[in-house]
Amino acid sequence: MVDQLKLTGVRAKGHHGYFDYEKQQGQDFVVDVIVDIDAIESASSDDLDKTVHYGVLAERIVHDIEHDPVDLIETLAERIAATVLSFPAAIRTNVTVHKPEAPIAVPFGDVSISIDRGRS
Repeated sequence: MVDQLKLTGVRAKGHHGYFDYEKQQGQDFVVDVIVDIDAIESASSDDLDKTVHYGVLAERIVHDIEHDPVDLIETLAERIAATVLSFPAAIRTNVTVHKPEAPIAVPFGDVSISIDRGRS
């Protein structure tokens, strides 16, 4: 059985982007993750160690956003997916990285990338 833990709207300032000014000035990034877990064991034991601690996960996502600038949001999404899958209870994840302040010359609401990754 697969259950889902969802953590949405994790926001932090990062210095990712293709252009030099993006790396210098930084901008907000917003991350949503869906984590596939088997919640039966954690629910029946009421044991935090048997699930994904979403508070710790949020802090690690913020760290991923704030450190080691990259050019592409695809690369940032891969980094965050690896962070999610570092939790033993995580089976699979869907990561969406939003870049609401992307350098686009026309009015827009959001730009994002979503990736699905699982354990190999």
